[in-house]
Amino acid sequence: MTAVMLLLPPQVRAADRANLEAFLEVTGFDVALESIKQSASDAPEMLGMKPSDFGHDWSRVTKQVFDTEKMHDMAIDILSETLSDDLLGHAAGFYASPLGQKLVKLENAAHMAEDSAAQRAQGAELLAEARDAGNGRAEMFERMADAIDTEDQSVRAVQEIMVRFLMAASHAGVLDYQIDEGALRAVIRNQEDEMRENMVEAGLANAAFTYRDLSLEELEDYTEALETPKMQRVYELMNAIQYEIMANRFEVLAARMAEMHPGQEL
Repeated sequence: MTAVMLLLPPQVRAADRANLEAFLEVTGFDVALESIKQSASDAPEMLGMKPSDFGHDWSRVTKQVFDTEKMHDMAIDILSETLSDDLLGHAAGFYASPLGQKLVKLENAAHMAEDSAAQRAQGAELLAEARDAGNGRAEMFERMADAIDTEDQSVRAVQEIMVRFLMAASHAGVLDYQIDEGALRAVIRNQEDEMRENMVEAGLANAAFTYRDLSLEELEDYTEALETPKMQRVYELMNAIQYEIMANRFEVLAARMAEMHPGQEL
């Protein structure tokens, strides 16, 4: 049983696999899962290293670890235990609407953007423009963020991913020293406020970029949909699944990193 299954209470009745497959596609969650592989480049940086420190085979190994089909199956397995027909129907109904499908196309494109640095920079500019204009767009982005990340879920999840990855790397011998988990958690806690501030600002900039072509009315309709209790529950679940899969894959990557050396082909 995964950590997310232990954290989330079971639903009245889980949806069947066919409906779950359709749910992943209509909501765009399948593309969000696929985009997890882009986070592999963050792994060496967390160790104070860079991908080239792990040899020419880095790309092939990360592709294997962050295999799209594997992550897809993991999501289906967890959803089959936690997502009820009621919640599935509520979310799928919204995302199957004209506005919902428009949103999915925009979100899918943002997830799979090749130049993430340029996207972040443009998003920051758009966010600043919206704040200066005082036209209500920045406020909508803030309401969206509050609706889809209740109770600081993202900050806590990222902290846990860092701990799990760094401890796995330490145990695998990737580092030439051992990490004390208690000390690591204390350091991360001390950086929590800065991490939260950076994540919030990055999330708002991402929203400004992703939804740049939506009207204020469309943004408001989307925000109100996200603020419903059922949609908040769906996002709580999807966020938890995405972070659990990411943590799991980073732990596997840590073990594989111990096998890689500069100039060595596996």
